Amino acid sequence: MAGIATPQGGDPARTIELLWGGGSAPVSRPRRGKAGLNLDRIVDVAIGLADAEGLDAVSMRRVAAELGAGAMSLYTHVPGKVELVDVMTDRVLSTLHAAPDDPVAGWRDRLAAAARGYFELLRAHPWMLNVVTLSRPVLGPGAMAKYERELAAVEGLGLSDLEMDSVVTLLDSFAVGAARAAAEAAALASRGDADSEWWRSIAPHFEKVFDPDRFPLAARVGASAGEHHNAAFAPDHAFEFGLARLLDGIGALIRNGGRSLE
Repeated sequence: MAGIATPQGGDPARTIELLWGGGSAPVSRPRRGKAGLNLDRIVDVAIGLADAEGLDAVSMRRVAAELGAGAMSLYTHVPGKVELVDVMTDRVLSTLHAAPDDPVAGWRDRLAAAARGYFELLRAHPWMLNVVTLSRPVLGPGAMAKYERELAAVEGLGLSDLEMDSVVTLLDSFAVGAARAAAEAAALASRGDADSEWWRSIAPHFEKVFDPDRFPLAARVGASAGEHHNAAFAPDHAFEFGLARLLDGIGALIRNGGRSLE
């Protein structure tokens, strides 16, 4: 199953309890005029901090300060940051919604919609890329709903259960990699390092040492791609091109009856 990692450490039993609704009751007395603390408010504030400043900004003390509460009061609701990150991750995944039912849409459209949704979600919450892995998924309702929808897209197509899981894992892995590359490009741009400015600064020096006769393909193809993208790399194009090629391969697998291709 593809998904999001549970960070190292933490209390697995408490994490499952929090993910599936066994969380804490609100505190009886609000502090500083705020509404009573509860897990939902804590998670919402933590996600907001992570979106704005990155996962390193999320600490029990910082979240408590944002809520106008004492740090120790948060531990009534969540044991620590490890468990909090799990719940944050599943909460974000729960915002992925299934596309409207379309009786005409086939498996390709459904998988493409799922992959695009995940890609855009990770771009909107880049801190999630710091906890992404395939080996230890968060086992919450948001992650399970995502997995169920993705599997439903390839149900009844002649693939084995293992092949269905492998298709979902393949697309999730691709979406994560593409989102990570997009996040890196966005981070550079946010620091004022626009691709066009970077190229203008380095091109005169590179042209002095680059020999197009020695690297003819790199010269020709690189120039063509750079002219098309107006950059060395275009995240959206890379995602759409890669997704289409992956879906082509999955289509070949389906046409082959789920058997390994020669």
